[in-house]
Amino acid sequence: IPCRLDVPQNLMFGKWKYEKPDGSPVFIAFRSSTKKSVQYDDVPEYKDRLSLSENYTLSISNARISDEKRFVCMLVTEDNVFEAPTIVKVFKQPSKPEIVSKALFLETEQLKKLGDCISEDSYPDGNITWYRNGKVLHPLEGAVVIIFKKEMDPVTQLYTMTSTLEYKTTKADIQMPFTCSVTYYGPSGQKTIHSEQAVFDIYYPTEQVTIQVLPPKNAIKEGDNITLKCLGNGNPPPEEFLFYLPGQPEGIRSSNTYTLTDVRRNATGDYKCSLIDKKSMIASTAITVHYLDLSLNPSGEVTRQIGDALPVSCTISASRNATVVWMKDNIRLRSSPSFSSLHYQDAGNYVCETALQEVEGLKKRESLTLIVEGKPQIKMTKKTDPSGLSKTIICHVEGFPKPAIQWTITGSGSVINQTEESPYINGRYYSKIIISPEENVTLTCTAENQLERTVNSLNVSAISIPEHDEADEISDENREKVNDQAKLIVGIVVGLLLAALVAGVVYWLYMKKSKTASKHVNKDLGNMEENKKLEENNHKTEA
Repeated sequence: IPCRLDVPQNLMFGKWKYEKPDGSPVFIAFRSSTKKSVQYDDVPEYKDRLSLSENYTLSISNARISDEKRFVCMLVTEDNVFEAPTIVKVFKQPSKPEIVSKALFLETEQLKKLGDCISEDSYPDGNITWYRNGKVLHPLEGAVVIIFKKEMDPVTQLYTMTSTLEYKTTKADIQMPFTCSVTYYGPSGQKTIHSEQAVFDIYYPTEQVTIQVLPPKNAIKEGDNITLKCLGNGNPPPEEFLFYLPGQPEGIRSSNTYTLTDVRRNATGDYKCSLIDKKSMIASTAITVHYLDLSLNPSGEVTRQIGDALPVSCTISASRNATVVWMKDNIRLRSSPSFSSLHYQDAGNYVCETALQEVEGLKKRESLTLIVEGKPQIKMTKKTDPSGLSKTIICHVEGFPKPAIQWTITGSGSVINQTEESPYINGRYYSKIIISPEENVTLTCTAENQLERTVNSLNVSAISIPEHDEADEISDENREKVNDQAKLIVGIVVGLLLAALVAGVVYWLYMKKSKTASKHVNKDLGNMEENKKLEENNHKTEA
């Protein structure tokens, strides 16, 4: 504290004092101008805290609130006393405000204590302000109540400020930050310190109930497990609900989930859930349990005779349209099989397969193993080699199970074993022998399977005798080619006939129009012709 006096030349000494509240002085320091010595008075509160310089500036260390006084510098001469007072102000910045005693949660439409904002060790005291999302909260009856108090420590003389906020929250306060601040005065003026943000859990009642189905509704099939999940939009969410199943008016009390196992198609219907204490708040959902039935008639292993009719039906019953695929021996068919007259090539393993594409894993399939049986049928052909040195005899056999072929020469009864056989395809194959007979012989072909034994013979002349050769049996493949060629020829002929018919109709219409247009001309021409004929007849008569 500088002494705001000019030091006089005849100065004897200087002293410092402070004034008590009642105005009485307390001397604390003395300095002689002649002896250059300093003395400090026995004042306990300033013990070891004072320092007085040569220019009579007083220094006080370790400032206290109690140092806020009126100090006076005194300079004394032989004939006068000069005084200069100085008022000392002491400041202490408060601690950063903190929100304590925070509510665990706030409930909508209820006035409830949010918390206390505390700032400590301030001098002088300060003011506390509350904020919601950065905006000042002002007292509002029934909605915002602020209670402020301050306390002074009798030892330190520092103030502690406490502000209690009671707040009526709404759903708009969800995730909304609350803060507080302390405003105090320092040497340079007013200052403000803010607290950290505080966010509160807001409790509010359920206003809507929703129901979920796991797995998703469009993927439920027979045999699945269904889990119903009921949710309320309140906070905290409801923990128990009533679940209503189709056809059951009474609700089933459960947690927020309810599981049905191994559901069947009759579980299709409306499912609902509601709050236990407010049954009018209800949610519902429609569930379809998808199913797929397949009936193949006939199925399994079926044996029929060649030429028989065999109706085949694959009946589908499903919760929605299903795709149907036919396979034969693992090859997809263009359409469902239908047999008005069975052939050997119709035999095989047929599969009718169906699926619901929208529902994963919902597939069904049934199989039919068709066996076409037939008694052996024989046709024999012969052909002479161009060189004339040998003849080829072929025995064509058709039947199932595969007939065994045996050759014999009539008369001798000997069996011919040196034969050549073709592959057995679609119930047909042949056996071929090549002979060079020196005399006329008869060859017999015997074909036998589990159904019957069939015999056929063929006379073969000696190689020295020419004879008519029979054409070979047309194979299935060649027969199909011939049929295709015939169909092509028939198609071309029919097309030409249709073109000619169209041309004829056009020509007839044209002629009809021409006759109508030249009606009178034709009449005149007709008269001229008649006259001409009469003249000719007259000439003939005269002659």
